[in-house]
Amino acid sequence: MPLADVSSRYADLVESVFSTAIAGKVWLATGAFVLAFVQVLTASRMWGKLERFVPLSFSTSRRIHRWSGRIALLLTIPVIFHCVMILGFETTDLRVTVHSIAGSFIYGVVAAKLLVIQHHSRNYPSWVLPVLGGTLAAVLTTLWLTSSLWYFTNVRFGF
Repeated sequence: MPLADVSSRYADLVESVFSTAIAGKVWLATGAFVLAFVQVLTASRMWGKLERFVPLSFSTSRRIHRWSGRIALLLTIPVIFHCVMILGFETTDLRVTVHSIAGSFIYGVVAAKLLVIQHHSRNYPSWVLPVLGGTLAAVLTTLWLTSSLWYFTNVRFGF
């Protein structure tokens, strides 16, 4: 199946919900960005911080953290498909270059975080997981600022 057919079918599917494929990408990325904020709050709570502001038990925080991460990851799949398969790596201006570079790292950071979680018995230093989580949040924030926020403020704010 040629890539043009896949692109066309993807666009048809996304445009059944959103006005354009780009608008769909922007809103899905925004959903992942909001869930990343939930991730930071629940992770902070699990590490013993923000107990006054996030009045959840450890087990509830962990459950929310895991599910918000799973959903955020699912929301990024159509976004990454659109960026990699349709738009590709671009360097037309500084914003687009920063976005392309950050996008190149996002799933590498996800994979590193998941590997550390999966192999927690290897006694990684206690700072590794918070650094990976913070890095993931920072990369996702960079991606959101250089794409969705730019779209909302320069193109349009709508579905």
